[in-house]
Amino acid sequence: MGTNSQRRRAARAGTSWGGESWGGDQQRHRVNERMQPPARTLEEQVAADVVEAVAHLRIHRYGSGAAATRLLATAHTAPGRHVVTRRLTTLLTDCVAMAWQRGWQPADLHRLLGRERGELAQLVLGDAMAHQLGGFAESTIAPRWLAQLREIGARAWWATDTDPVAARAARSTTGLDAVVPAALQVAVALAELPPLELLDPLPGSAHHTTRPGGARPQVEERVLSRVRALLAKAESTTFEPEAETFTAGAQALMARHSIDAAMLAATEPTSASPPAARRIGIDRPYEGPKVLLLAGVADANRCRTVWSSGLGFVTVIGFETDQAATETIFTSLLVQATAAMTAEGRRVDHHGQSRTRAFRQSFLTAYAHRIGARLREATAEATTAAEAGAAASGVGADCPVVGSAEPHGGVLVRVLAERAREVDERVKELFPRLVTKPLGGSSDVEGWSAGYRAADRADLFSRERSLGEGATA
Repeated sequence: MGTNSQRRRAARAGTSWGGESWGGDQQRHRVNERMQPPARTLEEQVAADVVEAVAHLRIHRYGSGAAATRLLATAHTAPGRHVVTRRLTTLLTDCVAMAWQRGWQPADLHRLLGRERGELAQLVLGDAMAHQLGGFAESTIAPRWLAQLREIGARAWWATDTDPVAARAARSTTGLDAVVPAALQVAVALAELPPLELLDPLPGSAHHTTRPGGARPQVEERVLSRVRALLAKAESTTFEPEAETFTAGAQALMARHSIDAAMLAATEPTSASPPAARRIGIDRPYEGPKVLLLAGVADANRCRTVWSSGLGFVTVIGFETDQAATETIFTSLLVQATAAMTAEGRRVDHHGQSRTRAFRQSFLTAYAHRIGARLREATAEATTAAEAGAAASGVGADCPVVGSAEPHGGVLVRVLAERAREVDERVKELFPRLVTKPLGGSSDVEGWSAGYRAADRADLFSRERSLGEGATA
């Protein structure tokens, strides 16, 4: 038998020949070596664990999972802490940038995370937003966004030699054990956001010094200060008729300011800006009645509203002056309505069971209906007075919107009608598939009556003019 044949037989039998192993364990070892993946670096392992942890959360919603457990274990080691926090920071920054692309703004994200994830998630999100926007010059970020960041306290407070996740863990009493899971939860929440309407330019593309058509701001701080002063008095008084009179005075003052802005825009086109949109948060509970209250205030100020019920906000569409009036007055009325509702106390049925929720739901619904009507009355009175003043003075005869042949007394009517048309067009542009639905009714007669009385105990117009004209900041 030849040598080669003997070697082949030995290989099949797993024996050695001439001091060399030709089969069995060594051959299998060489095969296994080819099948084993190369060893991962620490950075690669952390990146893989982050992806797996996020996927686990998206499927199971809660619970740590094996990957999250490994991340925490790695983060508690000296070399792993930096790698884990840096990787999570990158993940959050990317998710925030994706949220901007989907139409979300800082206040929207902060509000949603507060509703769904809690305070720590909000803090981690705020850090991530400040970190992401820190890559842009302030002049290229929409002023509304910068204002929202200030309101929620989102800023780059950490040292330049660290990252926001590591800094937040160092500041938190629970450290990495709480911050790492919170960061993963925030990433999941941001990754699952639905697309929204893009209301402002994205970061990097905004310009503070230029407004549409070269327009200048239409809301005078002097007027807003007077309005806020009236509303502060309304909120502080315990005498409801007085509160309602202060509120009516604020509405009339804003209505007159809005009319002035409308006439200025009609006669000086360079001063005009198109209708815009802003989102106003609606907190739980009793969201439906609160939305109804906001809709009533918006209608009195010539704005339209769209409620995104699952996301906790209402989009208000209108001109800048009217939007400012809507948000300012609504915020105050919500404080007043809540105080009046709470003062009514709790309710029980004849079985001794609580019916407080039904009572308060009906209370706020009735309050919203009646206050909305009375604010519209205040606006109508201010508009009528402005029309009479224009007719008497001849102001507006050369208004380009209506032409020189327009009677003086009809100029304002035509200007306001044109602005209403522009608002409606903006609504159609932003919400082409908008569906109108009723917000629901009242199930508690006593609550409805109490809410109606709370909004209707006084003649709102008895001192309106003196308050509106004489109030100061």
